[in-house]
Amino acid sequence: MTLLVHDATLTYPDGEGRLTALDAVALEVPAGTLTAVVGPSGSGKSSLLAVAATLVTPDSGRVVVAGRDTSRLTPAEKAALRREEIGIVFQQPNLLPSLTAAEQLLAMAHLSGRPPRALRRRALELLDAVGLADKAGRRPHQLSGGQRQRVNIARALMNEPSVLLVDEPTSALDHERGAAVLDLLAALTRERSTATVLVTHDRTHLERADRTAVMADGRLTEPLPAA
Repeated sequence: MTLLVHDATLTYPDGEGRLTALDAVALEVPAGTLTAVVGPSGSGKSSLLAVAATLVTPDSGRVVVAGRDTSRLTPAEKAALRREEIGIVFQQPNLLPSLTAAEQLLAMAHLSGRPPRALRRRALELLDAVGLADKAGRRPHQLSGGQRQRVNIARALMNEPSVLLVDEPTSALDHERGAAVLDLLAALTRERSTATVLVTHDRTHLERADRTAVMADGRLTEPLPAA
């Protein structure tokens, strides 16, 4: 499946006028590819992720996720779509301190309707995929920053999303750990055929992307193949 953002415009009240966060933004991300979005703070990158995640409805334009035009969905239908088709990797892992790594994933997926045994098996498989098979029983304070971010990624993949939205996942990591997290994201994108959007400020990560786009003043350049 492909993620499609078509001519999305988003504005916010700003005094007596309105501030344009997104200006007719168009983005298409095919399954199994990673598109990196770079740009300065305030350029609209976070607004793009929020619109793509259906957390914010644009003033105009549309977002298509897993073949569904989200502009036609009710709030309840959008919530179900997010649960089933969209994985979000936040800048900070925000793991629950009382839960183990495996329980973080199970908490994300408890509404999916699958048998608990199947859910636990999938959680352990995902932790293995991110290199944490031996850390399933550890709580966040027993994990390094890079390991917590890996749990964050595994959690986002728990419901087998077709779209993965990643917001500055390496901002709190040193270069070596950040590179390892980006390598993992690129590999999982291809292995699991997700349409992945990575927002990053670090241009050294762009070599892992299939395409790169630059956000400036709410506008997005046509994505180009990564260098």
